[in-house]
Amino acid sequence: MSTQHPIIPPPELVRDWARFQNHEDPEALWRRIATLAAQWGADQELDACCEWLGDIAYRQSLHLNGSHLRDARRPNPPSLNSIALQMLGTIERDAHYIPEITDTIRLALEALPND
Repeated sequence: MSTQHPIIPPPELVRDWARFQNHEDPEALWRRIATLAAQWGADQELDACCEWLGDIAYRQSLHLNGSHLRDARRPNPPSLNSIALQMLGTIERDAHYIPEITDTIRLALEALPND
């Protein structure tokens, strides 16, 4: 599965959308930009979904459904504890102590309840 990337239109496309027409009032311009941006974003998402589905026969053999697609396209970010455990594994494996790793572990441990 591919990693989700933010859907951000290229600056030249935004400039093209924002071209002011002399007969167009500012509210109509913003509405046109919003409409074009929403459609462009939906098209990008559809392309990403189609890429994820790949060969439908193969996907069907795995019994995947819409919830699998949603999970792939809208993954939950890893928890602080999960990140800290991965970093702790790096420390244990490599004996590599850098401030980013130790600071993250400290934050995760401080966020735990004091039971």
